[in-house]
Amino acid sequence: MNRRTTLTTLGAGVVVVGAGGWLALPSGSRALTVASATDALSLLKGKAIKHTGGWTPAQVFEHLAQSIDYSMTGFPQSKSPLFQSTAGAVAFAVFQSKGAMTHGLTEPIPGAPVLATNGNQDAALDRLLKSLNDFDQFSGALKPHFAYSALDKTQYAAAHAMHVFNHLTEFSV
Repeated sequence: MNRRTTLTTLGAGVVVVGAGGWLALPSGSRALTVASATDALSLLKGKAIKHTGGWTPAQVFEHLAQSIDYSMTGFPQSKSPLFQSTAGAVAFAVFQSKGAMTHGLTEPIPGAPVLATNGNQDAALDRLLKSLNDFDQFSGALKPHFAYSALDKTQYAAAHAMHVFNHLTEFSV
């Protein structure tokens, strides 16, 4: 997510919060866990997915897997420490309090490899499910998020689940 988008989204949320509501962000109704994300994604296996976004389902699944993998191995690029400790920290706190994330759904992870335009949907979904399982089983030190900085395992699980659910808003079967 670029800084302009982040600050615009964050600004809208802050204005709405200041006015006494959270209308700028959708409310989450699911548990923010690896299991809930896995369950939702598993329902897509073998299905013809209709999508309204700029990325194919295979690209979305690859993007989500990249994010999960980077939480264990390290993100290729990070925002500045100042950004992480201010806008990034506030954005994550707002998302977590609402149980839902909103972000540019075709914005790549900074420094990540370009997503293949001709990827196989089923293979990409399998990779994503494996990444979620690997994260769930991971017992090492997690790496700082490129925008939010250090997150513990529960926070990262919530971030991953919110990320999955945000992208799934563009899908139907």
